[in-house]
Amino acid sequence: MTTQTTPIRVLFVCLGNICRSPMAEAVFQKIVADAGLERRFEIASVGTGAWHVGERPHPGTQAVLQRYNVPLRSEKRAQRLRQEDLETYDYIIAMDGENVQDIERYRAALNGKLVRLLEFASSTAPRDVPDPYYTQGFDQVYNLVLDGCMGLLEHIRGQRQI
Repeated sequence: MTTQTTPIRVLFVCLGNICRSPMAEAVFQKIVADAGLERRFEIASVGTGAWHVGERPHPGTQAVLQRYNVPLRSEKRAQRLRQEDLETYDYIIAMDGENVQDIERYRAALNGKLVRLLEFASSTAPRDVPDPYYTQGFDQVYNLVLDGCMGLLEHIRGQRQI
């Protein structure tokens, strides 16, 4: 394994940053910690829209994370994607195709950083993580996010040799 001083920066992105991306942030943080790699990563989440900036994650997101014993940072508040995020983070992980389109509008030099989370899923999962804000399908979203996050960590470990 190689030693690395600069953290690997992973940014999860959804529409409002209150359901899917904070769930993915928390799940990925736990998976990374369980692998003993928490010091190697900087993990965050944002939304493409500003509707919920400053709000806590959706109660459904909080409940499903608690049910699966996944810690959620108490200070977590919704934030909006900024141009500099696209330059700062090594991996920009979108929840669905609409998020990808919104991110691409920034026209930053993404250099292959932008990918949908479920491209890393091991199952025959759909391409998009559905938004539980409308459906209340938080358990389904958790299972998809967990699968995608596990695959993402394996991808990064292989790519970065950690």
